[in-house]
Order: sequence, then structure tokens, then C-alpha cells
Amino acid sequence: MAIPIKYSIRSIAERKITTTLTALGIGLVVAVLLSVLSLAEGLTSVFTQSGSDKNILVLRRNAQSEIQSRINKEQAHLIYNLPGIDHDTDHRPLASAEAVAVMNMEKKGGGSSIVSIRGVSEKGPLLRPNFELIEGRMFKQGISEVIVSRGISERFKNMSLGSNFQVGSHSWRIVGIFDARGTYPDSEIWADVDLVLSDFKRANYSSVLVRTIDKAAGESFNSILESDPRLTLDGNIESDYYKEQTDIANPIKFLGIFIGIVMAIGASFGAMNTMYASISVRIREIATLRILGFSRISIMLSLIIESLIVACLGGIIGCLMGLIVVNLAFSGVIGTINFYNLSEVVFAFRLTPDLIFWGLLLSLLIGLLGGGAPC
Repeated sequence: MAIPIKYSIRSIAERKITTTLTALGIGLVVAVLLSVLSLAEGLTSVFTQSGSDKNILVLRRNAQSEIQSRINKEQAHLIYNLPGIDHDTDHRPLASAEAVAVMNMEKKGGGSSIVSIRGVSEKGPLLRPNFELIEGRMFKQGISEVIVSRGISERFKNMSLGSNFQVGSHSWRIVGIFDARGTYPDSEIWADVDLVLSDFKRANYSSVLVRTIDKAAGESFNSILESDPRLTLDGNIESDYYKEQTDIANPIKFLGIFIGIVMAIGASFGAMNTMYASISVRIREIATLRILGFSRISIMLSLIIESLIVACLGGIIGCLMGLIVVNLAFSGVIGTINFYNLSEVVFAFRLTPDLIFWGLLLSLLIGLLGGGAPC
């Protein structure tokens, strides 16, 4: 004969203080885990949401990043005329020869970090569907003007609309602020590609980004790149290129899981102590249940249900705490280093439904361990 669940609920209500403290302890574990994992999720999402399956990023053969790549102007001209590239309404190829350079800049809160400046051709913005100019205007070709992402503008000095900043002996004026909806361009400054080549004393482009007509056209385009001896270049599906860089979030994920496990063990011991105390003061009550005919298994299940209810309450509290922390305390953008090019990646914390599910699951696991051991 099973013990009614309302018995477990009444037992929890009788120990308000210990129940509240245990639930809060479990909630803190869940909140910390969600905060750290939402940090890793925000960083990962920058790369998984970047790029397009229809875009091909052309790099020097065996180059792992645009910083390592070199494409001369003759090769870029050949790429523009390869079959498979989509064209705009004026029948011009949707392709952009680009140059990526890095520079050290001062942060508003102190310190400095490396920032990427990307020289783009006229079609560059059209190849990024998430790009949106939100303030000011687009830079003019052949003039020392730039547009900066909103994230860069918020984090670094002299990056507001209308400001000027110095790179070597050259001064650039910020004429626009753009938003790339959480994708990789949110970590960049954009300017005219020819001026970037000139100012950073580069003779070659870093990459060429092209929009292909469809998947079959993209495969044909890549085959030509590999077979043409004049090119010696590799074509990478743009979305795949960025997804390969998601491993920079792995150390943060490992840290979050490690912290979560350590704290979960502590919370489990706390739940065990609560259940041990509960059992020790209820020996007569448990003996009475046995006399009334309830089996040991049904009594044990009742105690485990008590522990799971407390843990579930703690998990809900932890998820609410996590939502508050992520949406209020960590609502702005932060940055970390992209080990592929050593420049800063700007991103925001991102608490997803999947993470909340794992937080609740962790709380139930703590409750199961904490309630099962004393039984």
C-alpha cells in the first residue's frame, strides 16, 4: 500500500526552516551552473549563428583563419569570374574581396584588447544577412571612414558615432554603428578594403567571400578552386568555417560543469543531512506507519518524494535566480579572446530553455541522491 503524496507535502510543511534552507542551497547550485553555462552558450551562439550556407569563404590553401590567409589581387579577379557565383540585379557578382587586420585598443573600463578591423568591398554588407546599420551612415569608398559594431562601440574608448581614432599615423572617423544580431561581425570594425590594405601596408587580401547560386553551384565552385593551378585556394562554407571555432567555448563549459558538480555534491550532502534529521525525529511516526501495514519500500519512496519536492522547489528558485542574474546583472555584452586570430569576440550571456531543463534535472538528481542515501 502506497503512502499518499499529501503526507510528504505535510511533512515538508512541518519543517519550514530546514526545507527553505535546503531549497535555497539547491537553488544557488542551479543558479551558478546556469550563469556559467549561459556564458558559454552566448559565446558558442556567436559562431553557430554566423555565416550562411550559400556563402563560400575563400582562403589560402591550409590557412586556418583569415589572419593567416593571403590572396593576391590577380587571384581575387579570377575568383570574381568563376561560374556558380550569384549576381545582383545589375548582373554584378555577389563577391567581396576583404582584408582583416588587428589592432590594440583601450577599453572603457580600463585595460586593452585586440580588435579586428575588416576591409570590405562594396558587396560585403549584402553578403551578411544579419547586418543592419542602426545609426549614422555607411562609410564611403576611398575615404578614411569606418562603421563599428554596437558591441565594440559600447566596450571601447573613442568608438562612439562621430569620434576619431588613430591607427599608426592614420586617423579614421566613425560615421556609423551597425548591429549583426549576435553574429561574428558584432566583434569587428568595417572600412573600405583598399584603405585597410594601404594603412596596414598589405599587398594582398585576406579572403574573398562569395554568394553561390545553390548547393550544387557551391560544390562546383569549390572543385574549380581546387583544380585551378593559378589559385591554390580552399573554399569553405562560411557557416562551417565559424562552427569550427566553437571549441574556444569548451574551457568555459568545462569550468561550468566542474563548478556545478562540486557544488552539487555539497548540496547533496546538505539534502542528506536534512533527510537524516527528518528521519531521526520521526522514528515513532515511521514505526506507526509500519504497524499500519505500510511496507519499507513505500516509506522509503515517500521520503524520496519529499526530497524530490524540496529539490524541485530549489530548481525552480535556481532557474528564477539564473534568469534574474542573466537578464539584469549580465545583460550587457562582454568579450573574450578568439584563439584563431587573437582578437576579441563580443557576445552576451544566453540562457536557453535547454539550459533551464538541465538545471531542473540537476536539482532533481541532487534530491534523488540526498533523499535516497538516508533511506
